Amino acid sequence: MAAPGDALRKRRSAGEPGSAPAPAPAPARAAPGPAARLQPGSFWLARLALLRGAALLYLVAFLVALHQNKQLIGEKGLLPCKLYLRDVKRYFKGKINLDTVSYAPTILWFLDWSDMDSNLDCLAGLGIGISAFVLVTGCANMILMALLWLLYLSLVNVGQIWYSFGWESQLLETGFLGIFLCPLWTLSRLPEHTPPSKIVIWGFRWLIFRIMLGAGLIKIRGDRCWRDLTCMYYHYETQPVPNPVAYFMHWSPWWFHQFETLCNHLVELIAPFLIFMGRRMCILNGILQILFQVLLIISGNLSFLNWLTIVPSIACFDDASLAFLFSSKEGGLKDRVLKMQAKRAAGERHPLRYGCCIRKVVNASFGVLIAYLSIPVILNLLNSRQVMNTSFNPLRIVNTYGAFGSITKERTEVIIQGTSSLNPNDPAAVWEEYEFKCKPGDLKRRPCLITPYHYRLDWLMWFAAFQTYEQNEWIIHLAGKLLANEEEALSLMAFNPFEGKAPPRWVRGEHFKYKFSQPGGKHAGEGKWWIRKRIGPYFPPVNLQGLKRFYEDRNWPYPAQN
Repeated sequence: MAAPGDALRKRRSAGEPGSAPAPAPAPARAAPGPAARLQPGSFWLARLALLRGAALLYLVAFLVALHQNKQLIGEKGLLPCKLYLRDVKRYFKGKINLDTVSYAPTILWFLDWSDMDSNLDCLAGLGIGISAFVLVTGCANMILMALLWLLYLSLVNVGQIWYSFGWESQLLETGFLGIFLCPLWTLSRLPEHTPPSKIVIWGFRWLIFRIMLGAGLIKIRGDRCWRDLTCMYYHYETQPVPNPVAYFMHWSPWWFHQFETLCNHLVELIAPFLIFMGRRMCILNGILQILFQVLLIISGNLSFLNWLTIVPSIACFDDASLAFLFSSKEGGLKDRVLKMQAKRAAGERHPLRYGCCIRKVVNASFGVLIAYLSIPVILNLLNSRQVMNTSFNPLRIVNTYGAFGSITKERTEVIIQGTSSLNPNDPAAVWEEYEFKCKPGDLKRRPCLITPYHYRLDWLMWFAAFQTYEQNEWIIHLAGKLLANEEEALSLMAFNPFEGKAPPRWVRGEHFKYKFSQPGGKHAGEGKWWIRKRIGPYFPPVNLQGLKRFYEDRNWPYPAQN
């Protein structure tokens, strides 16, 4: 006898009235297999790489701020930002209004100034937390990216000369572009309802175009050695903070240095135009720019400048060209992008949402804003008196860039020395040298490798060496802090010869000419990376009592002797 279930199945298969029809088999959907490839034209993976790259550089910048801001612009800093803000406020008749804030846009206007060190630490700490989250998870939205931008803008605009480098504005412009890559609220690595805007992708391409073309034009219009192809004879030895590789690169044959200079011109003056010549040429430009920046990273400590320049170069690549960097496993990022492309190819569209219309308006407005702010930048590029590393608006949204428009042919260094002698003019006085974290000093100390980290004081010492101490009053401020053995200032130094002893009675600055020792030569055999020759005094011996009036005139806090 047939089982009841068998009879029921027979009735259903025969189509008896009252029986449920057999379910039709679901159409088979071809899952993206190993052979499936991403199609050109989408930028989901590129967006993820751009955001993580920006987050990495924000993280480095905020770490630098956390470790150095108190010593440089804090309550006891070399150039206290509280005094700077007071001067700005006084200039605008003692009021905090729109003019004041637009002159120096910073959150610090609205915080309690009684403990500026805590304010600076809070801004840096919050920046570290947000940037680390975006870097690790790959998730970001407009709110988080806008907050990162605002926090760093707040530091840059009170950082004075310590934040006067071109890469500060470049990080802000890169971060501003990153805001518009993201959805407003959603935190997802691949927010399906918010595809990357091609307007923003072209904003990144426009940025790398201006960075490289600006750097190339300032060289051709600047130092003659760039036109003679001889600048690289000097660059490795005279750059701000050389690394160990620079020592060996300096001694390359003359023809190699000329070849380097020629390649530099090709990458900076010719390659950027490939961006506008179709997909393959744009990818080629991205490859050239990234390789060029990697070579610069290997051969020098140029802070996070070269790392930062790699970020907008990523916009030259679409998902199809970046796919090899991502896993093909089921459910992975690459697989999810393949499925989204398959839906689009099948004609599937997400329901039109109110938010989508708003986003299109926002992206279009963004494009108009960038185009408008680019006008003075373009005029500057076309000007024979081109200036570099300049912002034409207080928010630093679109800026002009450039690097090494002139090359110093000789390296000079300011060496700070202290003595416990009562009489600084006594020939028998023993002068002991302070060592900085990274800049050349001790002849036997190997050049450091620190990029992308940035020692701001070391960089400003390089500039001070071919200026005068009158042009760099902060260096006398530093001398006073060393005379007091002030802990905050000494944290910026690598070696304090008076550690564990009484502070020095006198401090002075000596001016030296530095040159790389020749590999295999006498000095290299003695373990010396550098040889030097004294030029003369940079600033005369000073003591703490003699600097009292100097401090009072500038409203700087008088250092308490430790």
